[in-house]
Amino acid sequence: MIEQSLPTIGTVLITAAIDSINPCAIGVLILLLSTLIAAKEKKRMLKIGIIYIAAIYLTYFLAGLGLTAFLARIPQSIAEYISMIVGSVIVIAGVIEIKDFYWYGKGFSLMIPQNRVKQIHGYMKNITKMSVPAVILLGVFVAAVELPCTGGPYLAIALLLSQSFNMTAVWLLLLYNLIFILPLLVILLLVLTGKKIHVIKQWKQESRSYVRLITGILLIFLGWLLILIANGTINLG
Repeated sequence: MIEQSLPTIGTVLITAAIDSINPCAIGVLILLLSTLIAAKEKKRMLKIGIIYIAAIYLTYFLAGLGLTAFLARIPQSIAEYISMIVGSVIVIAGVIEIKDFYWYGKGFSLMIPQNRVKQIHGYMKNITKMSVPAVILLGVFVAAVELPCTGGPYLAIALLLSQSFNMTAVWLLLLYNLIFILPLLVILLLVLTGKKIHVIKQWKQESRSYVRLITGILLIFLGWLLILIANGTINLG
């Protein structure tokens, strides 16, 4: 069983690692930290940062768990067609991401809608005055509006794990989301230990196009993988 699961485990870990450096998630965290730094409250920064990241983790995990459980209940005959359709959509998403490597922001792109960006900016201005429940709700809201930008790899993994939904799949979802939030935790700790926020912003800007390229290649791979599993060409066990 372990040997059969290794291809799936490897795919989940690699996908999570690439998805974890998504510019959307990192960009929103930088905005949050910039607001907290301006308020010069390091202890408050740590508290709000941890709560915010935990809210994102829990939201993504529960969403992935619910989606995977739902997909696992669909009859196999129907699930095959769904896998084919979703796989095709994910391949298209991969092509769009690769397009952004060459022509970022031109035409259609997978990013947070501008009206939602403005909402996030508005909420962040009052972050230091927010109660713990309000920060949790902010994390849930941000996780939801990030989905157009970050949801492709996660959807593919949920569909992949639904092929054999058991406790191993649940543990893999927990691990996937832990890897997903690791860069957020690292950035939070870097800022708390004195790393200048503009350095992190510069890194994000410089690496953005390459992250898009890598994500695009990954999405095309995952899309084709789902299609090949659906038509019975390969079986990951």
